[in-house]
Amino acid sequence: MEPMTDDPWGWWRSQMPICEKWAYFDHAAVGPLTRPAADAIRQFVDEAARQGDTVWPRWASRVEQLRVGAAELLGADLAEITIVPNTTAGINLVAEGFPWQPGDNVVIPEGEFPSNLLPWLNQRAKGVEVRVVPRRGREVHVDDLMGQVDGSTRVIAVSWVGFASGYRLDVAELVERAHGRGVLVFLDAIQGLGVYPLDVGEIPVDFLAADGHKWLLGPEGAGIAMIRREHLDRLRCTTVGWNSSAESRAFSQTELTLRPDAARFEGGSTNMVGFAALGASLEMFLTVRRRFGPGSLADRVVELAGTLDDRLGRIGVSTRMPSEPRHRSGIVTFDVAGVDPEAVRRIAAERGVAVSCRDGGVRASLHVYHDESDLDRLETAVREAMSR
Repeated sequence: MEPMTDDPWGWWRSQMPICEKWAYFDHAAVGPLTRPAADAIRQFVDEAARQGDTVWPRWASRVEQLRVGAAELLGADLAEITIVPNTTAGINLVAEGFPWQPGDNVVIPEGEFPSNLLPWLNQRAKGVEVRVVPRRGREVHVDDLMGQVDGSTRVIAVSWVGFASGYRLDVAELVERAHGRGVLVFLDAIQGLGVYPLDVGEIPVDFLAADGHKWLLGPEGAGIAMIRREHLDRLRCTTVGWNSSAESRAFSQTELTLRPDAARFEGGSTNMVGFAALGASLEMFLTVRRRFGPGSLADRVVELAGTLDDRLGRIGVSTRMPSEPRHRSGIVTFDVAGVDPEAVRRIAAERGVAVSCRDGGVRASLHVYHDESDLDRLETAVREAMSR
């Protein structure tokens, strides 16, 4: 990775090959790889082809480096980090491993991505009630979630940032109020992790999971989960293998003794190439945070989103930007009157601008490396769609 300059965002942009062709506003779907991530993949492929498993210890050390970086990012204990293939796997660690009793319930908001709905619905077979709380418009309010909590509520499972609305939840308020009622909090962090600061030492989220292929700019199939230390023995390992064992290298063992940390959930061989790439991208986030502070990336992204909101407003395009800055994110979903969202997406793609269609609107998701030239290209594409 090239040394960072005094201009972190220009430095970051120089590490994004995607900028050579695209004004890329689709990080809430799949983010492009950073140059360090791509380099890590190429290095792994070369090593695997030329050296086989003679360098396996080096690969394993990269997985551990990712674990260390994830712990730093979250302010977590190293023993609380488990490496997962995706957010769904992290959610199922909790949903399937939790010691449910018939009559228990879990509370989730309306409009969650299926990954944070279906694993909980799957617990109905164990007698668990799933309470889906209506949103206010497209916003998730802590008051409404807590209004569905009773003595049988065990978990509130929420997305940090809404995948379509871009609404960013006040995690600190939710955790404080939920814990005051004896309820645990699971955070689907895939639309927030890396960009927005979260120190789980100060805001004691109980469980968290996020794939790295969106805002963390890693490849698909490589993610991070956090299980608070005090909950490790509460969750049953529903899938175990050689790597779950405290004696993971003792291949002749005949008894199961789980590892004492969250790595017990990593049952078998891992996606070493994906984790090496994710670790390489994660180091970029940590480099900026160490020098400019944990909130620097969030400030940058929210500022860019606000600029886009203003520019779209000036040309008569309405957005769904939350009114309060603390609830804003890098996701700006907008509506072009009289124009089908898919038509806007198609016209934008023809101009080298990548956006998505979600919840009946056009979704643009901005990252720290965007600049005015990217916003110009998006605005031009929207104007063209309006004129057709």
